[in-house]
This record gives sequence, C-alpha cells and structure tokens, in this order.
Amino acid sequence: MTVTWEDLGWERVAAGVGRCRLPVWDCTAGLVVGDGAALMVDAGSSLGEGARLRTWAQELAGHRVTHLALTHPHFDHVLGAGAFAGAEVFGAVGVEAVLARGREALRADAVAHGLEARAAEEAVDAMAPVRHQVCGEWTLDLGGGRQVLLANVGPGHTGHDLAVLVPGDPEVVFCGDLVEESGDPQAGPDAVPSHWPAALDRLLDLGGEDALYVPGHGAVVDSAFVRAQRDALAARFGVSR
Repeated sequence: MTVTWEDLGWERVAAGVGRCRLPVWDCTAGLVVGDGAALMVDAGSSLGEGARLRTWAQELAGHRVTHLALTHPHFDHVLGAGAFAGAEVFGAVGVEAVLARGREALRADAVAHGLEARAAEEAVDAMAPVRHQVCGEWTLDLGGGRQVLLANVGPGHTGHDLAVLVPGDPEVVFCGDLVEESGDPQAGPDAVPSHWPAALDRLLDLGGEDALYVPGHGAVVDSAFVRAQRDALAARFGVSR
C-alpha cells in the first residue's frame, strides 16, 4: 500500500513536496522527493526527532534521505542532523564554524528551552558537519527532472540564513525562521535586524507572487504575508525602506 503524506501526519504542499510541524516548538521540517534522491529541510531538535523524520521520509520517498539543508543554526532545526548518516549536509556559508565553536551554547540553549540534558548532549556530540556551505546559490539535482535551489539569503534571523526554492506549480519556498506565522518573528542575540527586511525581499524575489512560503514555525503563507511581515520588521527595527 502506498503511504501518503496525510497517513504520516504531514502536509502535502506540492507534488513531491511536503512538510510536518514537529511538536513542542512547532518547528517545520520539509521533504523534497526526487528520483532516487531526497532532500530534508531541517532536522528537528534531537536525535530521536531526527530519526523519526528520517523514517517518515524514507516511507514517503521510497529511499533514504540523500541531502539535508539546515536553514539556520538554532537547536530546534539542527540537533537532529546526526540521525541522517550519509546525507550531504548544506548550510549558509559560515554556519559550520558557528556550530563547531558554539556547541556548548547550542546545548545550553536546547536545555534552557526544555530539552532533556542527556538528549541535548547526545545530539550535540553527534552533529553532522556542514560540508557544503552555500555562498550565493547552489542547485541540487534530485533526479527525475527535479532540481532545487539553495540560496543564502541572510543575514536576518541569524547571521547564516538559507532558503530552499522548489520550482513547480506552485513554487515552494522553505524560509526557515526568516518567516514565522504562529507568532512574532524571534530576534535573538544572533539576529541581524538591520538586514532582515532585505532578506525577506530576497525570499520574495526567489519565489514570486504566486509561490507558497513555508515558515519555520506556523502555517504555510503567501507572498502578501511575507511582504507584510517584512514591513512590520522594518518598522519594528527602524529600518528605512
């Protein structure tokens, strides 16, 4: 029997493209299925969560996850990366250095937000290196005519924000936490507020008016929502337009 996105509690966004909203932190993980290859977008907050994502992805794709894109270096998006053994890991340029030198801070942040200390330590110890760092844009060929564009669109929410564009009808843009629908965008100490509105302009340039935009937290939105959030952030941080 063919497993559907809905069978596993995922949302089908477009043909061969879906996402799930993970519990506790309502973090989005995405999946893009190609012919013999599959791209996971973000890895969840722990090795256990990453392992569940890997299993679900294999059921949906019919083969293992071959590529993993990390949209930014926050614990709820990256600590499951160690569960994707053998996957090619991508991130914005500089993200590997952040993760390598900031492992204690990553662990502490996860524990402060409620992740069990042992789970946080295990996930940090197992972190997969980001071997492919995207400076501008990087096209992945997932087979079967499916190509995906990875774009370094930051800084904004962090100093290292990566977006994923999946061409199609509709086009789909995985935004990471540059866009949040379930609450106001969170600006922590590693945010770059002065550049955040411009990062959202780049997202809009990538996807266009008719794309579906998948935020790091919350429901899928349209270009009007992204534009309104851009304007709200510009006003919030005093960035001239």
